Amino acid sequence: MTFGFAPASAAASMSAASANRLLEPAEWAAAGIPLLRNPREVVSGLHARHHPQPATAVVAVLDPDERLRASASFVRRPAPADGWMFRNVLLAQLRRVIPHDLRRRTPVRTAVLLYCRDGDARWTEEDGAWMWGLRDACTLHGLRCGAYITLTRDGWQVLGEGRGGRRPHSASAREPFATSDAPPPLPRTGGAASEILRRAAAAR
Repeated sequence: MTFGFAPASAAASMSAASANRLLEPAEWAAAGIPLLRNPREVVSGLHARHHPQPATAVVAVLDPDERLRASASFVRRPAPADGWMFRNVLLAQLRRVIPHDLRRRTPVRTAVLLYCRDGDARWTEEDGAWMWGLRDACTLHGLRCGAYITLTRDGWQVLGEGRGGRRPHSASAREPFATSDAPPPLPRTGGAASEILRRAAAAR
């Protein structure tokens, strides 16, 4: 007689996935995550603001018009990938940068996560743990769970959507802000600027 038990290796794999709390790509795609209207603009804006290096995560909150309302970046500690741990650190960052929306009947703001890592663009268990953590942190903070985006040497990719691009990538140089909240330009020194300052001082 044959019983419906999974092979030992498969059972162990499912047990490990449950213990680490991760989402497979198919589960993520079936979760109804809202699509970004302009993912390239979101990725470029977050890269310009935070310039993430490998092992850096950027969590951002967007309003219904996909305008950035708050964001925070932090470096992932060297430890086994665990969705519960990722959920806690994401929740702590969200609580630090923006008030919760738990009193709303329906979430109006959306949290997205950009994670810069080594390796190629293929899904990893670490990605699955970030997905689980993002989804749970959004639920606890009263936000809609938005896109999970990886930034690797191959470029950026919105997992579960099949959209991506070559730039920026994990080794891209910092680009200037494209928004009105860009920091003021640094004063120029040397060359023509120094000559202008010298003449102005001599004329006083």
